[in-house]
Amino acid sequence: MGDPQQVLAGRVRDAIVAAFGPDYGGTDPLVRPSSFADFQANVALPLGKRLGRPPREVAAELAGRIDVAGISAEPVVSGPGFINFTLRDDWIAAQASQMLEDPRLGLEPAAGPQTVVVEYSSPNIAKEMHVGHLRTTIVGDAIARVLDFIGHRVIRDNHVGDWGTQFGMLIEYLLDVGQDSPQAALLRTDPNAFYQAAQRKFGSDPEFAERARNRVVQLQGGDPATLKLWREIVDLSLDYLHRIYARLGVLLTDDDIRGESFYNDMLAQTVAILEEKGIAVYSDGALCAFPPGFTGREGRPLPLIVRKSDGGYNYATTDLATIRYRVDELHAGRAVYVVGSDQALHFQMVFAVAREAGWIPEGAVFEHAQIGLVLGPDGNRLRTRSGDNVQLSDLLTEAVDRARGILDEVDAAARFDPAELDEVAEAVGIGAVKYADLSTARESAYVFDWDRMISFRGNTGPYLQYATARIRSIFRRAGADADPEIRGSQLAVVAGPERALALRLLGFGTTVTGVGETAEPHRLCGYLFDVASLFTTFYEECPVLKAEPAELRASRLALCGLTLRVLTTGLGLLGVPVPERM
Repeated sequence: MGDPQQVLAGRVRDAIVAAFGPDYGGTDPLVRPSSFADFQANVALPLGKRLGRPPREVAAELAGRIDVAGISAEPVVSGPGFINFTLRDDWIAAQASQMLEDPRLGLEPAAGPQTVVVEYSSPNIAKEMHVGHLRTTIVGDAIARVLDFIGHRVIRDNHVGDWGTQFGMLIEYLLDVGQDSPQAALLRTDPNAFYQAAQRKFGSDPEFAERARNRVVQLQGGDPATLKLWREIVDLSLDYLHRIYARLGVLLTDDDIRGESFYNDMLAQTVAILEEKGIAVYSDGALCAFPPGFTGREGRPLPLIVRKSDGGYNYATTDLATIRYRVDELHAGRAVYVVGSDQALHFQMVFAVAREAGWIPEGAVFEHAQIGLVLGPDGNRLRTRSGDNVQLSDLLTEAVDRARGILDEVDAAARFDPAELDEVAEAVGIGAVKYADLSTARESAYVFDWDRMISFRGNTGPYLQYATARIRSIFRRAGADADPEIRGSQLAVVAGPERALALRLLGFGTTVTGVGETAEPHRLCGYLFDVASLFTTFYEECPVLKAEPAELRASRLALCGLTLRVLTTGLGLLGVPVPERM
């Protein structure tokens, strides 16, 4: 069993070796879906250049050597050297039948499982999460789910901002208002209000500001009483994060938190090693690294400050210490940083310095999975009317309220009891927000548009959720003899729409593998939307429950069951909830 694209690529690769020798065995066959056939191999064009022969001549020689017996019709050469393949209906049906039996839906386990660190979410403690954290949280969660499903050892890492000068201010304010006061309770419910109140006092009360600065010194010096107060602020703030993560359905736990404070004891040694190696040197009083290839204005080398002129450390220092820990202690072969695109230069320089220091070994991959902005209708960063960041908790509540309004329009209250209706509205609202984000290429900005994302038409979360609910309704109407987890049926491909659907379903494993390699969940969204769209066409044009004879009915029910498993598994990898009914 296998994805037809991969099966054909293997057969083309064998033909290349047979025709031109093992030196060409590493050539990419360039098998792609085609509008003129099911697939086409474009390898003859680049191969013709290497061989010094006309591409069409190369294609003709390959076509004569490709063994596709039982898989497709004989390959056909067209255009300047394309090799077209039209798969046999019985082969498609047989592969789909095997996929139905496979718990992993055709996904091959990772050939070389890695330890992969996925850093995502990473909010600041004692501040409410805003819409900018939405993308890093749910995109990172989807990447981690996919890599885990493929078979890698995934370490989720929530690199929260839990250290720094602001904590002197927060600790002093907590002492002033009282640890059991209503103001302190805001850390659980409205951390921004607590932070802003502390900030106002810092700006208006010189005596308080002086105490706050002294408290920072005590915190950084490891004073036990100060550390205890710091821990209390962190713990109170975690209550808020728990609620947000639970509502979003992301898999982060407290065990996944390794905040900036975790690396505090490693900073001095990290800088000392860089200085000993001659990588970090003094510049204008600060200790800086100048990784090759990074220049600023007038071509001057661009510095990465690793210790400030006042002796303090910064984000770069912490990130370098983090790399050392992830390689030396976690033995990570890959690390995916799901962080805003505005940090691109920072990570490029940090990774360059770490490689220069020998902290990232040969073969290890440290990558910045860039995340674009969330924009308002005016094309600028999404903000409230007053110009503030949109708070994530408010946004999620509005999403569920809007979903409830749409369900009310279709008279859902007549079909669900109140508690179930609340659950469906929650799933549709949260799913809509998450899917709208995930379906956009992660490095691209997108406009936050309520009408589009909570629509039941187009490439949206509700459309895909409804597709799964529709399939489940088919099985409910089919009666007790039909199981959506149907096994043992032999699928047949009779009509065009079921052929197209079955063929697309076979691409699930390759799609998921590709998402893991590129850390791009939007590719899985596009695939699932294709499947749901093809299922809609199939459902409208091919009778299922009224199909005759009984073997055809069973085959089409099995195809419905396979579609349901692919959609629910795929949406599960994206972290999008799937209600049983809608």
